[in-house]
Amino acid sequence: QDNSFEQFIINYCNEKLQQIFIELTLKEEQEEYIREGIEWTHIEYFNNAVICDLIENNQTGILAMLDEECLRPGTVTDDTFLEKLNQVCATHQHFESRMSKCSRFLNDTSLPHSCFRIQHYAGKVMYQVEGFVDKNNDLLYRDLSQAMWKASHSLIKALFPEGNPSKINLKRPPTAGSQFKASVATLMKNLQTKNPNYIRCIKPNDKKAAYVFNDALVCHQIRYLGLLENVRVRRAGYAFRQAYEPCLERYKMLCKQTWPHWRGPARDGVKVLFNELKIPEEEFSFGRSKIFIRNPRTLFKLEDLRKQRLEDLATLIEKIYRGWKCRTHFLLMKKSQIVIASWYRRYA
Repeated sequence: QDNSFEQFIINYCNEKLQQIFIELTLKEEQEEYIREGIEWTHIEYFNNAVICDLIENNQTGILAMLDEECLRPGTVTDDTFLEKLNQVCATHQHFESRMSKCSRFLNDTSLPHSCFRIQHYAGKVMYQVEGFVDKNNDLLYRDLSQAMWKASHSLIKALFPEGNPSKINLKRPPTAGSQFKASVATLMKNLQTKNPNYIRCIKPNDKKAAYVFNDALVCHQIRYLGLLENVRVRRAGYAFRQAYEPCLERYKMLCKQTWPHWRGPARDGVKVLFNELKIPEEEFSFGRSKIFIRNPRTLFKLEDLRKQRLEDLATLIEKIYRGWKCRTHFLLMKKSQIVIASWYRRYA
């Protein structure tokens, strides 16, 4: 019921994961159609980059304001942190408090003075500022670290390396928020170098009961997970895309003109192949560097034909090998018979 610093950090991570989901499944896919010269009508979707910027911006982000409050001299409280947010984020469309200009709840008692609200991609969440500053500092006094490092137990000593007098760092340790922000940035950098697959889990009800589906709850999750936009892009777009060279290499055995070798550009070879297979023109499009196949059943058809063709080629190879083996054996027997007969005639 009361969301504090911990839930704020968790929701920030969720925003970043949603951002990379949008980048890789909606933004990147539509941009690829444009790059490849495919006729395409842009599908609008909500990009939560504006929410991520509200939280992590180095100058005006909430985490930056929190760090600034933790580091500045003088009296620092959670209330002064909230006042700072009201000054810096007052006009942001996704930030609301009792004092902000964007708040539509100035007379709403459900939004206390000690709280602020962020309109996340998944909905609005209200945060209680009490404890934000202390939890973000996350400091352990240097003398306590040194005392723990002097313990005789090896495990306890290993847990507090910063207590080693020879490694004392007078520099203020990073705050919890900045550490988490750096960890999230490392995670995002790692994910962007991969080819991730997504599994979206839908909670059917709030009671964890079997065979009970709450339609309103399910629809709400589908909307805020961005699945509607994703489905629209997928249905309007192409289920499969592949560069011309590997596509021709995989399916060239299905056409006599491209098998076993195609002399010429790979794109022309793919055109000859698809024309030979009589695949309807509305089922595929030729991009600048890739072939785009609209319906999965077309791909399944190609795979079935390829599987059957491989079996036929395996049978052909086996037939040729058996013929060669029998002929070789026959010629050897014939040669042996001639040698035996010649020696027999000589001594007969």
